Amino acid sequence: MDILKVKNLKKIYHTKKDEVLAVDNFSFNLKKGEFVAIVGPSGCGKSTILSILCGLDKASDGLITMDSNLTFGYMLQGDNLFEWENIYKNCLLGLELQKKVNKKSKNYVDKLLSKYGLTEFKNAYPHNLSGGMRQRVSLIRTLATKPDILFLDEPFSALDPLTRLAVSDDVYKIIKEEKKSAIMVTHDLAEAISMADRIIVLSKRPSTIKNIYEIKLANKSTPINNRKDKEFSKYYDLIWKDIDYHV
Repeated sequence: MDILKVKNLKKIYHTKKDEVLAVDNFSFNLKKGEFVAIVGPSGCGKSTILSILCGLDKASDGLITMDSNLTFGYMLQGDNLFEWENIYKNCLLGLELQKKVNKKSKNYVDKLLSKYGLTEFKNAYPHNLSGGMRQRVSLIRTLATKPDILFLDEPFSALDPLTRLAVSDDVYKIIKEEKKSAIMVTHDLAEAISMADRIIVLSKRPSTIKNIYEIKLANKSTPINNRKDKEFSKYYDLIWKDIDYHV
């Protein structure tokens, strides 16, 4: 079932002298429970599309259709935790902003902390946690408001390569266990292939869709294991050729 439909999305930025077409004719549908990754050359408009879809920016033209009750969660680059607040307070932040802090929502946060191994750290502060644990806290904070769709904007870019791989595994498992739909922007092609059900490849600016790949790995599992799949390198080579990596 499609929960989000995007048709002919366009974004134009206006300056004092002229206008810049950033995104043109972007169309796709997101299915319930699906994980979609968006890749493309630097500066092509990946984050712009994400911002429009979650309502942080406005499209210049096009149609976005969704259920009126659909809710979003947004994970930015880095974990953006408040260093002066403990982990539990950080997890409640989104709920506080939406004025949804109550016994039921607190119990849900406690459940998430317990389920993903962070209960003993709920009174600790962010500086006491590893990069991977901080990212898990960031995701729990996002999940606490029970969003239908998660938007992930380069969520692991601040981590070192080894931690990044481990955390992508953690985040993927959590998203799938919580049965969430997700759209992720990333520059890391291997990350996209190992996590996504479909990958949208964008052209250089003005950004248009060059191709959409349905990722069908023979033994689809977690991101770490997916990188070992015999089909992985095939998708990597195909998508790499689609991306104008010189730009």
